[in-house]
Formats: sequence, C-alpha cells, structure tokens
Amino acid sequence: MIQLEQKTASQIAREISGRIAKRRKELHFTQAELAARAGISFASYKRFEQKHEISFVSLIKIAIALNLENEFDSLFQKKQFLSIEELIADEKK
Repeated sequence: MIQLEQKTASQIAREISGRIAKRRKELHFTQAELAARAGISFASYKRFEQKHEISFVSLIKIAIALNLENEFDSLFQKKQFLSIEELIADEKK
C-alpha cells in the first residue's frame, strides 16, 4: 500500500501509473490493447503512462480491465470502531 504521509501527489501518481504499466506488460497487453479493453482512448492511456495524468473514472476502467478493481476497496474505508464509546465519541466530533 502506498504511504501517503510523505509523498506528493505527483509521486503517488507516478507510482500508480508505473504499477499499472508493469501489470499491463505482465499480461502482454500493448497500450492500445489495454486502452481498448478499458474503453478509453489510446491517447488518454498513453498520457497516463507518460505524464501520470488520468481521470479517476478512466483509472477505474483501467483497473477493471486488469481485474484490479478490488484494489480500490481499501481506499477511504469507513472507520472501524472497537467499542460503542469510540463510536459515540467520534459522532460528537
């Protein structure tokens, strides 16, 4: 999992696009093939690998095409409480 505390948005974007590119290559997809499978333009996908820029919806489409959509499940999860007291205290904030 990416540690967000000390990294910039650009660093995180670069890491994510690098991981996606690595997975694409492991599956022997060209950039054009993955773009087509994801339902996005080739230019958008190419920009993602080169400049690390893409819309969030397009990123989700790429993840689905690579069977990685479950990776989004851990993002922004609801807070887990160990006791009713913790829940009550959190609601008062």
